[in-house]
Amino acid sequence: LNHIVHNGGLYKRPFNEAFEETPMLVAVLTYVGYGVLTLFGYLRDFMRQWKIEKCQNATEREEQKDFVPLYQDFENFYNRNLYMRIRDSWNRPICSVPGAKVDMMERVSHDYNWTFTYTGRVIKDIINMGSYNYLGFAQKAGTCQEAAAKVLSQYGAGVCSTRQEMGNLDKHEELEKLVARFLGVESAMAYGMGFATNSMNIPALVGKGCLILSDELNHASLVLGARLSGATIRIFKHNNMQSLEKLLKDAIVHGQPRTRRPWKKILILVEGIYSMEGSIVRLPEVIALKKKYKSYLYLDEAHSIGALGPSGRGVVEYFGLSPEDVDVMMGTFTKSFGAAGGYIGGKKELIDYLRTYSHSAVYATSLSPPVVEQIITSMKCIMGEDGTNVGKARVQQLAENTRYFRRRLKEMGFIIYGNEDSPVVPLMLYMPAKIGAFGREMLKRNIGVVVVGFPATPIIESRARFCLSAAHTKEMLDTALKEINEVGDLLQLKYSRHRLVPLLDRPFDETTYEETED
Repeated sequence: LNHIVHNGGLYKRPFNEAFEETPMLVAVLTYVGYGVLTLFGYLRDFMRQWKIEKCQNATEREEQKDFVPLYQDFENFYNRNLYMRIRDSWNRPICSVPGAKVDMMERVSHDYNWTFTYTGRVIKDIINMGSYNYLGFAQKAGTCQEAAAKVLSQYGAGVCSTRQEMGNLDKHEELEKLVARFLGVESAMAYGMGFATNSMNIPALVGKGCLILSDELNHASLVLGARLSGATIRIFKHNNMQSLEKLLKDAIVHGQPRTRRPWKKILILVEGIYSMEGSIVRLPEVIALKKKYKSYLYLDEAHSIGALGPSGRGVVEYFGLSPEDVDVMMGTFTKSFGAAGGYIGGKKELIDYLRTYSHSAVYATSLSPPVVEQIITSMKCIMGEDGTNVGKARVQQLAENTRYFRRRLKEMGFIIYGNEDSPVVPLMLYMPAKIGAFGREMLKRNIGVVVVGFPATPIIESRARFCLSAAHTKEMLDTALKEINEVGDLLQLKYSRHRLVPLLDRPFDETTYEETED
């Protein structure tokens, strides 16, 4: 389906997302492939049980056989019989800055990926198409690194305390004021870990008697935070406003189960850019529904902050909306800023509350000073407060790279998911054997890619995920595209059955999902 929305009331720009349907033959062959692997897996387990084949996987000791199993049966089966076959496609050790190019330590396995041995050779200048280095701030030289080195010599590497004890530095205060200005909100708070920013703060905001409406493709940190909160959780279809509105109506009409009392709070959880689909949240419609049904909105901008919007201020700026319309603005410093940690921005009352009740604020160690300085320097660069236009140029370069790379892949005949402005570009592989084959073939050609399969994606929707960067030159992208095209022909990955027709610049009703055909 190719979703096109250009509504004068809510959308101030065309909104184009493509999710081409899986060809029937490909889906059938993918299921057959998993079936064959499963059959061989059971055969090999039988051989291991009778000592015909060496058993190298973790198992309970004989005296523990009557205990509750420590290892889940299917998960362990999947790991040892399917994942182990292509384990060499993950956890590859790099030994350089994760910039536009990386150096990688070569490793080999002599026992079918159960163990690895390092050869001592370093593979140089691999084009990095996998890191979240959206604006190219992952560098070993430049103003950010010089500033971080200076702060390291003054403050040291660690803080050794929480913010509420002895770990509150002047640098932390400076960072939070800068983040608030960057986002256009009253106040902000920084945390040492992006994952914990979600998983530890959602339980502080909602609890028993509250309702969470969560997108079905939300990140694991949002899912964990929602579960830890004790609130009731209901799932709506990915980016589907009809599904969300139905849940909101039902929540207001019926209230809590059994008692029928009104919900204490209704919190909508969405992401700016979805990291596996490459899609962008339909934020104007979400905000319209939030206002209509008097609920709260929690927006995770981990992948969109810095990567979207004319000045890199994320999905809110991308749609030309007001930050005041988002109750909780969350994001991370791990991607566009080349650092670590996360933040939450919003009204002063919200941030003051979280400083007292958030587990991340009370119990977690403060951000490392050099990391804080990296964030401050890169954020000032994006805002133009360093006296240059380097930051703005990087944001524009990322947008150009994104559109060029996506357009070329579609022209080649690959099935590409997501929004045309999303720097996360999933290329569909589908079949299990092609997950490992694609990663290995690309590495042979000095291209580093991330391949993704079950359980991170639905079992028949395995994919390669490219992350574009402002640091990628056109020559690098052309080299990568040439090799991707060659590997696509080799592995027969060009599944697309049509080319997308040009956008039709006409208004649609905001609740209508249009489909273009050949």
